Amino acid sequence: MARDQIDMTPLQSRNELVAWLEAGVKPASEFRIGTEHEKTPFTLQGHDPVPYEGSRGIGALLEGMKLLLGWEPIMEQGNIIGLHDVTGGGAISLEPGGQFELSGAPVETVHQTQAELAAHLAQVKEIATPLGIGFLGLGMTPSWSRAQIPMMPKGRYRIMSGYMPKVGQYGLDMMLRTCTVQTNLDFSSEADMVKKLRVSVALQPVATALFANSPFTEGKPNGFLSFRSEIWRDTDNARAGMIPWAFEDGMGFERWVDYALDVPMYFVKRDENYIDVSGSSFRDFFDGRNKAIPGERPTLSDWANHLSTIFPEVRLKRYLEMRGADGVPWGRLPALPAFWVGLLYDTTSLEAAWDIAKRWNAQERQALRDDVSRMGFKARIKGRYLFEIARECLVLAHAGLRRRGHVDHLGRDESRHLEPLDQILDSGRSPAEEMLEKFNGAWGGSVEPAYSEYAF
Repeated sequence: MARDQIDMTPLQSRNELVAWLEAGVKPASEFRIGTEHEKTPFTLQGHDPVPYEGSRGIGALLEGMKLLLGWEPIMEQGNIIGLHDVTGGGAISLEPGGQFELSGAPVETVHQTQAELAAHLAQVKEIATPLGIGFLGLGMTPSWSRAQIPMMPKGRYRIMSGYMPKVGQYGLDMMLRTCTVQTNLDFSSEADMVKKLRVSVALQPVATALFANSPFTEGKPNGFLSFRSEIWRDTDNARAGMIPWAFEDGMGFERWVDYALDVPMYFVKRDENYIDVSGSSFRDFFDGRNKAIPGERPTLSDWANHLSTIFPEVRLKRYLEMRGADGVPWGRLPALPAFWVGLLYDTTSLEAAWDIAKRWNAQERQALRDDVSRMGFKARIKGRYLFEIARECLVLAHAGLRRRGHVDHLGRDESRHLEPLDQILDSGRSPAEEMLEKFNGAWGGSVEPAYSEYAF
């Protein structure tokens, strides 16, 4: 999750909310790629969760990273909770259960994404290994109960953890036990945003199947290929899901604002304090009618923070965030930005991708979304297996990346980053199915080998 924004200009009109989103529009020559990934820390001895406190805790890890990188610490109530690279724009932040997130700087090519990831992981390892900490590349912690996992000292998480159980059965699992990789991409106009949003929402289940990587809960198969994806179906449906209204006539920045105004809020931040306003709407806050802070009007910071607490499969901020993939080991991480950049940043591939998805209706899209977490490539839409659709999408992504023509120092274009996905399709199995095979075979019914085979 991004660090909370600080811009205390009071808002006067709905138009300012729309303008804030519209400010994301940029010419295609300025399009960038942002990649975020989360990984679960574990103790190298015993494979236990890592607490925040102590000389071998998450706080110590962040202090070490601060010294190594020279990044600005992000502090809250005296605790270091993240780091910010003031020059490059990247950041390191903590998810509620200590999941360590790199929010990559905006870069021009997938090659640069890969280089950034490699550097980050080397730096993390340098600090973490002497502390006895390793990191796991799965979509969900494979062996721990919810109760075992310590909550990180961030005010917004305290509020969320109190509210989550009221609105869905899996909110605390989402917070404490899941990891994702996502990529953030730009748009050149309102119409371009709408087309990319529709294509990526409709095809998000393809990414879910390709990256499905969370088949275990508390040491046993959970019946899903991506339990992380299943968790999002019952976390908080007022702020998650397949946003069917985005496919209706009149979709644009204003329509997103109207949606966001009615999504229940979690908190309002004033100085270092988080005020619990959970369940109330931003619309009421806008009208000065929030019971917790009567008469007070929201600021641009409040709006930016609120938008970061909306969790649909694709999220609009000043860019689009692809949110359907499980966390994976590091060799597969650059494949996610490669997949979406190839589909969305090339006009020909974008049109062809829309051709695949445009005939599906809201019920069909939802059914595919519902089935993919359990069935992966075997889920169907309009009589076709998702496997076939994934293969078509991969062909388009390859072609889009080749046409972009960004070559690395060895003369290879960005399509080489799709190789892990090619291998998955060639095998006909999602990563989770491969892992279940190991569990039932070489691993002898234990998830413990995952802590070495799927560690960073």
